[in-house]
Amino acid sequence: MELGVYTFADTARDARTGDAVAHDRRLRDLLEEITLADEVGLDVFGVGEHHRADFAVSAPAVVLGAAAAVTKRIRLTSAVTVLSSDDPVRVFEQFATIDGLSGGRAEIMAGRGSFVESYPLFGYDLDDYDELFAEKLDLLLALRAGERVTWPGGRFRAALDDQGVYPRPVQDPLPLWIAVGGNPASVVRAATLGLPLALAIIGGVPARFRALTDLYREAARRAGHDPAALPIGINSPGFVAEDSKTAADRFFAPYAQVMSQIGRERGWPPLTREQYEAGRRPGGYLLVGSPEEVAERILDEHAIFGHDRFLLQTSMGPLAHAHAMRSIELLGTEVAPIVRAELDRRTAAAA
Repeated sequence: MELGVYTFADTARDARTGDAVAHDRRLRDLLEEITLADEVGLDVFGVGEHHRADFAVSAPAVVLGAAAAVTKRIRLTSAVTVLSSDDPVRVFEQFATIDGLSGGRAEIMAGRGSFVESYPLFGYDLDDYDELFAEKLDLLLALRAGERVTWPGGRFRAALDDQGVYPRPVQDPLPLWIAVGGNPASVVRAATLGLPLALAIIGGVPARFRALTDLYREAARRAGHDPAALPIGINSPGFVAEDSKTAADRFFAPYAQVMSQIGRERGWPPLTREQYEAGRRPGGYLLVGSPEEVAERILDEHAIFGHDRFLLQTSMGPLAHAHAMRSIELLGTEVAPIVRAELDRRTAAAA
């Protein structure tokens, strides 16, 4: 199983000090985080796209292009690209460029986005939320399929008639994942198209999401795809520190601030410490603890889903950069070896 990290490059103002990280500082910190993840042997680093003041990355491809120049082996993915409000040709060209710069390490994780600021910003109507994604995904798939593209056009994008699109990526095809937050129709779409699934578990009991991964594999089988050949990724919030109490205490305030802010926008109550602690207990959705605890939680989820990739969202809200760096370091140097050794043992035992 691949292990990695993803982030939205939060710049939230610390509720206690009133300080916020400047966007330029956060972007420089982000490159340090990606470089460290590469150095400690993690497999994947993902960068999200947002168009609001509390996140520093509105152009993941630019950040990942910079990361390609300072890393050696880690895979570089968006997490996610808001395809509905972007142009698929530009998305493909940008990630093909990253693929060339990195020697074949780029990926696109495409989704509709959990925030909606990009829609009015780029002139789209939220009433077209589903149709925008379907049409643009269709074009993106055509762009991956070959150098010259003929595409009939749609409501939101003009047709292409034997048009060349460059540069071509090192990887053929350029990896494309579909990111979902729990919508069964999105799961079925990914399976029917034969595309890898990235499932975000940001609340609730992970075991309840088993129905979605089962649906994905069954829908893939019915569409004529081999489910075993289609990767599944799980993305979850979490944090690693030297011991359980340190991890819990360091992560609570920044995590609670983010979730409470989103709650104010969407009508949820503020997150309490009691709810937080419930979420990080065995069987919960928060992977916060010592290296041994986080490794055990990752392995528990693997027993449920049998997934191929796990990404930890560890840099949230006003979490100190030094603490994020330490979490990444521990994930690579202590958590990953435990997980890999145990999965190897289970594979050997099953053989």
